[in-house]
Amino acid sequence: MNHNLYLAFYPHFERNPDKVLMDTLDGKRYRYADVLATSRRLASVLLELGVSPGDRVAVQVDKSPEIVMLYLACLQVGAVYLPLNTAYTDSEIAYFLEDAEPHLYVCRPDVLEDAKARASASNVAHVESLGTKADGSLMEKAATARETESVCDVGADDLAAILYTSGTTGRSKGAMLSHTNLASNSQALTEAWQYSDQDHLIHALPIFHTHGLFVACNVTLINGASMTFLPKLDVDELLDLMPHSTVLMGVPTFYTRLLASPRLDRDVVANMRLFISGSAPLLAETHEAFEARTGHAILERYGMTETNMNTSNPYVGKRRPGTVGMPLPGVELRIADRETGKALPQGETGMVELRGPNVFKGYWRMPEKTKAEFRDDGFFITGDLGLVDEHGYLNIVGRDKDLVISGGYNVYPKEVEQLIDDMPGVVESAVIGVKHTDLGEGVVAVVVPEASASLDEAQILAALKGELARYKQPKRVFFADSLPRNVMGKVQKNQLRSTYADTFTQENATA
Repeated sequence: MNHNLYLAFYPHFERNPDKVLMDTLDGKRYRYADVLATSRRLASVLLELGVSPGDRVAVQVDKSPEIVMLYLACLQVGAVYLPLNTAYTDSEIAYFLEDAEPHLYVCRPDVLEDAKARASASNVAHVESLGTKADGSLMEKAATARETESVCDVGADDLAAILYTSGTTGRSKGAMLSHTNLASNSQALTEAWQYSDQDHLIHALPIFHTHGLFVACNVTLINGASMTFLPKLDVDELLDLMPHSTVLMGVPTFYTRLLASPRLDRDVVANMRLFISGSAPLLAETHEAFEARTGHAILERYGMTETNMNTSNPYVGKRRPGTVGMPLPGVELRIADRETGKALPQGETGMVELRGPNVFKGYWRMPEKTKAEFRDDGFFITGDLGLVDEHGYLNIVGRDKDLVISGGYNVYPKEVEQLIDDMPGVVESAVIGVKHTDLGEGVVAVVVPEASASLDEAQILAALKGELARYKQPKRVFFADSLPRNVMGKVQKNQLRSTYADTFTQENATA
């Protein structure tokens, strides 16, 4: 049996060839037939470039409908799709190319020559470009390529994608996601959210991570639905589209910015049936304010790179502020003792652990790390602390590894701390996340300078600018004589979060 995820999407290309799958603000309309033809030509290009089943295709380009077609082409030929955040720096990209060893690296047209030099050092066989206007060398090749109709026969556990997630040691890990992982999760979300071919999604998310690609795009494709592709978040554009749309998937920032617009009212959302939030905790006050203004209760769900989506507030029933709902169909969830893995009674706080067809195959070329993250009975240890309340809803109460989630993106403090600690004049540092009205959490660095050093905030920020993606860079830097520690010498980050809790007030939340 062929388990290729592509086959779960394909029936809609056959049934509704003239239906519009994607449209854009500049008036472009991509019918299912158009997307099928272009993706088949791109599949032919991949084969001509020597891409074989299991080969990685790394992609770091700006958002465009053509990326979805390239993703489909990769699935069709059995390649492993590897999307990379557009904010990653040269040094970060160099690591990914060396670690993943992709056969093909696709970059923006304006950096093609630099990308070729970088890829050569990492033994990448081919480098092509893809722009936002159907331009670049990849589309030039596709224009004259034949359409490839054959679909690679893959097994249930064969990889469809690798997504890198930062590690607490500073070394990023590649989460290996199979065709079954992605297909099963799309089906579960379809059931949970009552998604159908009648839905029209406002797609304003990036498509280099789980939320924008494997939730938004996959659920649209598997249902034969449609979507409007926006290059980025623009509140007025969201509001303009709502009378002709049914679903918005966003991060908490979407909703705080919508609430700041006087245009948001019950009339403008009258055609919408579902507002979904994820990738970062949604403040209860945001949930309540949005419902009061629009009559819609935001549906919050819980997922992560390694597992796709795990839980969701109900489509029919109470959507409880501050919770992330109940397990999706097919997903097993338990709260366990952090040390022993023993299941804890309902209402007690412990480690959130998961098992199901959505859970990834492990970390790319890290067998020991993979083994350490799974219990003997197959449950994945998420690193999130939570409890299941009296209503059966999961509450995420903290992150065991001090992960910061800013604007929906994961920031692991250790990676930032290592760079700061290496700077001249720095004794040590601690990086934390504190409440930020717009981003959920803002990154803050607390630095202990050497006694004779003359350091200021601007120097620290300038030194990090070329080393880290923008979302990882601290928004504020503070200096202290020492860091608070417990009797075991561990830095007490909870104390730092308390000390700097009011750093981002309502007035300067966009700082």
